[in-house]
Amino acid sequence: MQRRQFIGGLGLGVVAGGAAGAAVANRLADKGGLPTGDESAKLFLPPDDLETATVDRLPLSWSKERTQILQQRLAAAGLDGILLTNQWNVIYFTGLFHTTTERMIHCFIPTKGSHPIWFYPALDRDLIQDWWYEDGDMYFDWLDVAGTMPNEGILKKGPQNDLWRWMLEGLKKRGFAGKKLAADRELLGSEQKTVADVLGGPMASAAGDCMYLRQRKTPLEIALTRRAYGYFDRIHAFARDLIMTHGTDLTDFEVAHAARKFGTELILADIKRDGKPHNAVGIHVNIGCRIGQATGYPHPNQFFYNKIERGKALQVSGVVRIGGCGGELYRPYMIAPRTDHMDKVWKTARDGCLMQLDLSRKGTPCSDVAYAIHKMQIDRGMQKYIYHRPAHGEGMEGHQPPYLSLGDHTLLDTGMMFSVEPGMFDPETGTGANFSDGFIVKDDGPSRQMSRLPWSEEWAFIDI
Repeated sequence: MQRRQFIGGLGLGVVAGGAAGAAVANRLADKGGLPTGDESAKLFLPPDDLETATVDRLPLSWSKERTQILQQRLAAAGLDGILLTNQWNVIYFTGLFHTTTERMIHCFIPTKGSHPIWFYPALDRDLIQDWWYEDGDMYFDWLDVAGTMPNEGILKKGPQNDLWRWMLEGLKKRGFAGKKLAADRELLGSEQKTVADVLGGPMASAAGDCMYLRQRKTPLEIALTRRAYGYFDRIHAFARDLIMTHGTDLTDFEVAHAARKFGTELILADIKRDGKPHNAVGIHVNIGCRIGQATGYPHPNQFFYNKIERGKALQVSGVVRIGGCGGELYRPYMIAPRTDHMDKVWKTARDGCLMQLDLSRKGTPCSDVAYAIHKMQIDRGMQKYIYHRPAHGEGMEGHQPPYLSLGDHTLLDTGMMFSVEPGMFDPETGTGANFSDGFIVKDDGPSRQMSRLPWSEEWAFIDI
């Protein structure tokens, strides 16, 4: 992409980060403009054998296949159906991307059946009825009055409708009273009391069955994740070129928003969309940048608007997803002149990442990986700068079990994906280094890296 094309495409900043990105472009127009990321891209790791998806989202056929596997697990447990209440379970098993508020959107998956049963607000009727829909009950809104439906010209006052009971009555009229049912979570005592009152017995929890499937990414999920990381690689290359080219002329705020604008346009240029529901879904482009003192904390709470300076630590971070698939990708920089301490903080964090890549093998307990990484950090005398576990599981929702932590003894399995965060943080000097990436556990050998960003000093030890 040429500078003129990029600046011309900034428009009025109608996408997130657009106004700030436009301001950076205008201010730097006389100083060579915005880079393309091509220079930094020369340092990418070579291609590997992981496939990149051509689809923009997981198709409905994929969701139906996953639902069939869930139904098989329910049948094996002697269950007649499961109530999905969690947003991410609903998205995973039905493919319906939606927004959650206080309004109830639940769906019931019968063990013997070919479609979900929806319980939903009128607000979402078009989204639900245009997707995988053959049966369901609709209420007007939260808080609801039984029988009122202003969108159909039915308007009346009355007592508040108990939507939990209303939904259970919907299952009862479909013949599920007296059946052995489950929910995707442990229900509260008050919820179970109503379940027993309406359906004749409590619901078990099948949360573990849902999470078991969601933890183990399918080949198509991995391919779509690799596609998202391909865009993310280019975003990082753009941000690095921007810092290398314009350095101390910028703030961390400007780098973040220019990179977000660049990434949004890069991704949306490839996404088929017509403005209607169910395409261009699950797209998330959130890029951050912080310089100096704020890098010394894992989760700083201050606003980032600081001038980029020499001799400081800097971090570019964020999350990118398409069709709900993707994850984190961070890279920390140490800007010359560097101290020995800066080098050691960075190298210890980096070496922890490389250890995680090698140690995360099928059949290995999560706690063993965490122990080995923490031991390395302590052996180097860096225990003061340890603030957290090396990694969390990565799913559509972000953090997902299992965790590479000392107390998680889950055995790693094929398709599990993890962040990569054995970070080092020194708030006293304002020096922090926290990498992240996506590591996928394979059938054999070490895990695989989703990005093509290097872990090298050449990439991260920069002079501006």
